[in-house]
Amino acid sequence: MAINKDPLSAAFGALADPTRRAILARLVAGEADVSELMKPFALSQPTVSKHLKVLERAGLVTRGRQAQRRPRTIVTAPLKSIDEWLESYRRLWEEKFASLDRYLSNLQKREKRRGRTKR
Repeated sequence: MAINKDPLSAAFGALADPTRRAILARLVAGEADVSELMKPFALSQPTVSKHLKVLERAGLVTRGRQAQRRPRTIVTAPLKSIDEWLESYRRLWEEKFASLDRYLSNLQKREKRRGRTKR
């Protein structure tokens, strides 16, 4: 597997998997180790560890050390980068919806002027 140097692509790649998204959602509540993270899934410890490695490589999770425990913690900076990237698309769709609202409003006004009402 080639290492992706583009942080945004790495984050999107990591988030493409529903299990990894669920792991991140769990980490929002606080740090957890592999055994805690695997409880809601029907997955083995090595499988969960592989998912965590993908999240770590994408910069979405960090691994700590507390004696024998290796808790993972969510890192929000890459998520902020994704949100910033999506913002231009969000604005675009908001403008399109506002334009559609204006069109429909004008259409309704014309229909009322013609004496037609909704059934």
